[in-house]
Amino acid sequence: MAIGLYFALVFIGWINIYAAVYDEQNATSIFDFSINSGKQLIWIGTAILLITLIMVADYRLFQNLSMILYILFVIILLLTPFIGKEINGQRAWFELGIFRLQPAEFTKFATALALAKLMENPTFDLSKFTHQLKALGIIALPVALIMLQPDTGTAMVYSSFFIMLYREGMPQKYYVFALSLVGLSIFTLLITNNWYLYGGIGVLILLLILISKKSWKNIAGILLLGILMLAYAYSLDFVVEKLPPHQQNRIMVLFDPDVDPLGVGWNVTQSKIAIGSGGLFGKGYLEGTQTKFDFVPEQHTDFIFCTLGEEFGWVGSLIMISLFVLLLLRLVFLAERQKTRFSRIYGYCVIGLLFFHFSINIAMTVGLFPVVGIPLPFFSYGGSSLWSFTILLFIFIKLDAHRIQILGRSY
Repeated sequence: MAIGLYFALVFIGWINIYAAVYDEQNATSIFDFSINSGKQLIWIGTAILLITLIMVADYRLFQNLSMILYILFVIILLLTPFIGKEINGQRAWFELGIFRLQPAEFTKFATALALAKLMENPTFDLSKFTHQLKALGIIALPVALIMLQPDTGTAMVYSSFFIMLYREGMPQKYYVFALSLVGLSIFTLLITNNWYLYGGIGVLILLLILISKKSWKNIAGILLLGILMLAYAYSLDFVVEKLPPHQQNRIMVLFDPDVDPLGVGWNVTQSKIAIGSGGLFGKGYLEGTQTKFDFVPEQHTDFIFCTLGEEFGWVGSLIMISLFVLLLLRLVFLAERQKTRFSRIYGYCVIGLLFFHFSINIAMTVGLFPVVGIPLPFFSYGGSSLWSFTILLFIFIKLDAHRIQILGRSY
């Protein structure tokens, strides 16, 4: 089932890439290798070759080489800012003729394998602080190197590994703390008058004191929490002001989409227009006006979803989203039935990465998340993205196939 969903998504993505670059005045075949759909077909063909190699390989190869692959890609990431090609202010690519590869994309599956290898030992316990540091260290190292490129969007993707860490027993208090910071950050950015913000925090602290047990330790703890919240809220504006201008603009557009619709808000505004204009059933394949006249920049990559929304409408979007949800649910089912910790941990890494990419990309195109340049898995144009997601997924499918072989021999 997972394999069928993979090929369905890849096929739908491919025809939408053609739609995104289709020029009615100079129409060419979808198989024309001089346009993006033709190039993507090459990447799809080579991805099928990668699938074949993964499925015929010994499953133990991925366990034995996990740390070696991780170290190799960390070294490549270390070299990328110095020898990589700079595109749009980011030195994150290696250029190979007419093709480009982004090492950070491949580091995702290498990091997933390294985490699975580290945590497969039955004595590994995420309730222990030293074990938490080891897992976080494996995640943090590639993140730090990717930020040197700098590529904030790709670095953010590594937070998806916390889904796996939660499943494997990371204490819930860290997640409560992180979600509280996110909520406070949104609240701080929404409230332009600082006195309203500080007053709101003060009221919250007062309510917590009133409903808590009346002991000096509880009251002292709540007051300390209030001081930390005020300090964080005060410092957040300072941090935002120190961000690069383009990142400040993206945050500004998120909270006020109409602030500059012809400037910094152009991408999101045009994306929402394209999706909304599709209506229930869409305008028809290759009939999208927003798509034809290139109103949406990067429509074949990060904003590919708005092509689907315009030409296939709400129904087409629902079908695509349903395919993704079915794939994720299937992977959860596969992960839970694994007989080894390595396979289960790796499976949840795959789930986290796909879910993060899928949800953030779509949220980005409809204005619910800042534009951060995260591709839609199996859909967006690009060899690095397709190859890395293909390798990521099919290593897990190979591990699950080994589980089936074990069960077969046990009967």
